Amino acid sequence: MTRNTRRLWVPVFGAAGLTCLLLGGWLVRGAGTLEEPLWTTWSDYGGSSDSMQYSALTQINRTNVGDLELAWHYPVPDRTGNFGFNPIVADGIMYVLGPENHIVALEATTGKVIWSHAVEGEGSPGNRGINYWESADRSDRRLIYAARGALWQIDAQTGELVTTFGDNGRVDMRVGQPRVLGGPSGTPGRVFENLFITGSNTGERYFSPPGDIRAYDLVTGRLVWTFHTIPRPGEHGYDTWPPHAWKYAGGANAWGEISIDEKRGVAYVPTGSPTHDLYGGDRIGANLFGNCLLALDARTGKRLWHFQAVHHDLWDYDLTAAPKLLTVRHNGEMVDVVAQPTKFGLLYVFNRETGEPLWPIEERAVPMSDVPGEEAWPTQPFPTKPPPFARQEFTEEDINPYLAPKQKAEVRKRFLAARAGRVFTPQLLDREQIMMPGQFGGANWGGSAADPETGFLYVRTTDHPTIHQLTDYETDEERDRRRGPPEKRGGAVYQRMCAACHGKPRQGGIQMMDRSGLIAISELSAEYLETQIRQGQGQMPAFTEDVISDDDLEALMVFLGRPSDRDEERRRERGRVATDSARKDGMTLYSGPRYTGPFGRAFRADSGLSAIGPPWAEIVAYDLNEGTIKWRAPFGTSPALAARGIENTGNARRAWRNGPAVTAGGLIFLGSWADRTLRAFDKDNGTVLWEYELKANPEGLVSVFEVGGRQYIAFCASGEEDKETPIEEAFEARPGLASAQGYYVFALLQTAETTTE
Repeated sequence: MTRNTRRLWVPVFGAAGLTCLLLGGWLVRGAGTLEEPLWTTWSDYGGSSDSMQYSALTQINRTNVGDLELAWHYPVPDRTGNFGFNPIVADGIMYVLGPENHIVALEATTGKVIWSHAVEGEGSPGNRGINYWESADRSDRRLIYAARGALWQIDAQTGELVTTFGDNGRVDMRVGQPRVLGGPSGTPGRVFENLFITGSNTGERYFSPPGDIRAYDLVTGRLVWTFHTIPRPGEHGYDTWPPHAWKYAGGANAWGEISIDEKRGVAYVPTGSPTHDLYGGDRIGANLFGNCLLALDARTGKRLWHFQAVHHDLWDYDLTAAPKLLTVRHNGEMVDVVAQPTKFGLLYVFNRETGEPLWPIEERAVPMSDVPGEEAWPTQPFPTKPPPFARQEFTEEDINPYLAPKQKAEVRKRFLAARAGRVFTPQLLDREQIMMPGQFGGANWGGSAADPETGFLYVRTTDHPTIHQLTDYETDEERDRRRGPPEKRGGAVYQRMCAACHGKPRQGGIQMMDRSGLIAISELSAEYLETQIRQGQGQMPAFTEDVISDDDLEALMVFLGRPSDRDEERRRERGRVATDSARKDGMTLYSGPRYTGPFGRAFRADSGLSAIGPPWAEIVAYDLNEGTIKWRAPFGTSPALAARGIENTGNARRAWRNGPAVTAGGLIFLGSWADRTLRAFDKDNGTVLWEYELKANPEGLVSVFEVGGRQYIAFCASGEEDKETPIEEAFEARPGLASAQGYYVFALLQTAETTTE
């Protein structure tokens, strides 16, 4: 059970039955037992297992939000890089990711440390959040988090490892057949009854693991059910892939947010792209269940219905934003719906039980691919309602008017030389392709909040074009390197497998995210680095022997300046059993052409300003009773432009790392990474009612909770280094200070009147 209780409109049984009444917003079960009101706690990632990012608390509202003050700040000065952890609160205790990647329990009213759990030897926990579970009698309370390819549990009251869970507190998610599976996603899974339902982190390369959806017993760690997102022989959807694809294709994983309908016992799971994300010659077909909204029986994993939003994805258009579970008035009747926002700016709305769309969805022709070996799907599904929330096309007239003349000329020249089209335009080999929306555009993880009382959905969207050009997976130069000495061979491996995330080698060396933050690889031992590559950590997937062979790993280590000191036979023995078993039973690997390309290069000018004109980020309010947009409001600013009086531009820089929360007090809370500003918007019209500038960059989802009769709003914020960026140079963003990062918790002034709307 979880501490967030659903609204259940149920009959009153007779004397022989169990009385179950909903009185004054409180759920009454049995002989006077009261449970907490609906959506008034924040004991799960995003507030509740239905992913609503909604709070029914009203103490902070339109009339007094201007009186918000910083109640306390918990600093985390030693973390760098991605840091968007959503705090959860249970029994007056806030659980956060703290210094040195410890899981820390704080007094939710003061920030005072209660206990700290060292994740020593376990790597870095997932940086977006953790989960809370308790037994029916509340005697057993646990926290579930991900680290080093495994699920871990600690006691929520003491911080001690729960050694009865799995193998001494740990369940390895990578164990699978016929090959190694992906470890936990950086986004927390979901608690349902005594099950933990989770997706995985598979990576985006050729031969990545498949993205199986799995459910584990929360008490024992036993695997209860698995849903194969790359279907196996005899399973529905198998014929949408090449015959042997289930043995070599990867991805189609749920790395975003899962939503649970507890009343129906249904898990709504959005899935991502099959790999490779930008080329699918080795996976000809529609590729179920990639890019799907899946409705699964939460107790068994049985597929109830599905909808594929992208057929044969070539654009990295993962479904990552949480499906939102609302009840709306449609054709004169109240209908339970699930609404799925997307990276590409389209919003799909379905009957939650049957999977039928509320408004017709049309398969429309889209451009085909001319890349050798590729067979793009000829159509894609477009909803007739609601209208898109992000721009679907980038034209010459859309070029940013605020660019300096020289920059504008350079952007126009590059634009005219590229292939620029509407959404679902495939990449090319001979020239660049401009993707609009880009894969960091539209709605990403944490990207929407919903109001169950009104049927409104609020989408945080970005207009963020990206630019691509496919290249041979292995160029002639790389083939020469592969035949050359280890350092050159390792350089080819790095370019192919690592450079997209870690960048080109530069002064100061290559960096990676260690449990203490960004660290130079030259400071890590060879054994530790090998383990990180093989097992994965945080957002980096495990690179198994099918992806990087032992010989290639040895060469890569030489290139990185950390040659392995392990015995050769021991190295070659690692994973040999898994690899051999994968090649039995007549496994046939795809042997045709493969292409790759950089993931998500933003199309920007040298100043950092987007190539496309504003608004670059907005909040879009949908009335799903009507399927219409009620209002749009810019989200964030360009600091340098704002200093020149150019406001209301929005800002797409890392906007996809910020998630809103909507409240019954009439407010939407959201932080903006680029201008380091927290804001409260009027949920009826988008007017900004409160602003607060930090020295750090807000990241992650907002938390809203109440302790001791006082309501609080919590934000996480990150930093890079203690060096201020001059405002005239901060077109794109003002990086936060490392000394200012941590958690910022706000409440009304103690002397302020706390009226309730």
